[in-house]
Amino acid sequence: MDEQSPLIGERLRKLAEIEQAGIDPYPARFNVSHLAADLHREYAGLSEEGDAGAPQVSIAGRLMSVRGHGKATFAHLQDGSGRIQIYIVRDTVGPEAYELCKKLDVGDHLGVEGPLFRTKTGELTVRAMAFQLLSKSLRPLPEKWHGLTDLETRFRQRYLDLMVNRQVADAFRTRSRLIAEIRRFFESRGFLEVETPMMQPMAGGAMARPFVTHHNALHLTLYLRIAPELYLKRLIVGGFDRVFEINRSFRNEGISTQHNPEFTMLEFYQAYADYRDLMELMEELLPHLVKEVAGDQEVTYQGTRLSFAPPWPRLTLEEALMKLAGLDAEALKTEDSVMETARRHGLTILPGWGRGKALGELFDALVEPKLHQPTFIIDFPTELSPLAKAKREDPQTVQRFELFAGGMEIANAYSELNDPREQRARFLDQLRRRDQGDLEAHGLDEDFLRALEYGMPPAAGAGIGIDRLVMLFTDSPSIRDVILFPLLKPMQGERGTADAV
Repeated sequence: MDEQSPLIGERLRKLAEIEQAGIDPYPARFNVSHLAADLHREYAGLSEEGDAGAPQVSIAGRLMSVRGHGKATFAHLQDGSGRIQIYIVRDTVGPEAYELCKKLDVGDHLGVEGPLFRTKTGELTVRAMAFQLLSKSLRPLPEKWHGLTDLETRFRQRYLDLMVNRQVADAFRTRSRLIAEIRRFFESRGFLEVETPMMQPMAGGAMARPFVTHHNALHLTLYLRIAPELYLKRLIVGGFDRVFEINRSFRNEGISTQHNPEFTMLEFYQAYADYRDLMELMEELLPHLVKEVAGDQEVTYQGTRLSFAPPWPRLTLEEALMKLAGLDAEALKTEDSVMETARRHGLTILPGWGRGKALGELFDALVEPKLHQPTFIIDFPTELSPLAKAKREDPQTVQRFELFAGGMEIANAYSELNDPREQRARFLDQLRRRDQGDLEAHGLDEDFLRALEYGMPPAAGAGIGIDRLVMLFTDSPSIRDVILFPLLKPMQGERGTADAV
């Protein structure tokens, strides 16, 4: 702590005086009877006729303003639900107790007991019969505490952001309601919530670079999971026909407005279904969430009104490239023509890429940003989908869809490949691509293949990016706005825990 700061030094002086007066500035507990929002709701009709019959309450929170007027002090307390005014009078609490008011600062936590009343200006207020300092704040809130705007400070010190930007706290409450509603939706349809390993001996279930760690006792290299998919499909093999997991996953990739190395996904799997069934389920799930959380079938995201009323458009990946990116069929026909098209649009062709990978990169660059209204993109190249079932009439294409909204991928789903012979061939092809330099290529998981050899029923599975879904529901332009503690590059001179925030 920089004790040389005049403001911090002044607060430390007050703290010393409080302790010298025999007051514990950091007591263990305080009995709270009401939250601010509950009082505003329950006593909205309270008149200005004095305290007779007014309810006695006990509230606690952070001081967000303090205004002394001689023998009386007005202040605003903020708890987790909102703010309420308090009124402390010297003649009511006593001269000795009132001396503490002179040592209070914005940021301190205070507990107050007393009756409710309404001031002449109409503001609901607690008249303090007694009050207690619950925590002395040694650092002043940001100078413009009513509106912290510096993004770096907001993300690095999220506690300040939550404290002074109420809309930020509201966004994370929306996130919590959204996840709770997702659980209710799937449980009501017979899905079982499960947990699968976050540390895995092989990174699988997606094409991404993993984080690597090491278990000392077992002398074992482990990977933070990039997806829970292969474990959830093991459960389908084991007889759990409908499973879901709201999980934290990790990918050692770049950071952007849509990507954070640590993120939250919903993954669910349903036996005896295919990707068409899951498109129908998506058209039930998202309108349900929008209605329950936003109270409508539409949300506004970055100035565009998005309607989640089904049905949603369905385009194959190649149709989308032609219709929305203006490419012609000849440009997409062969591996050479696709590679040339990718180069012409400024894409760097990396080692190990085939036609399918280049098509996917072209789609990401030229089409995805244009998909504002909910849209299914279906039938992806097999090269991009080593775990998905191929279309019988076109083995180079798999039964897969991605759902886009707001210019972002929201969900990825496919009919699951359950032929262990074909899955082994796909894994071996991925190993060849890895040897050629594709660092995101999938590894060969022998235990997963063993599970498939016992027989997995027809099934379909999907992953939904929770963080991006929250972005849509809260009109947040960056994924960092909806993750409480996003990963950031450490500031100069910071080490250790700074790397985690």
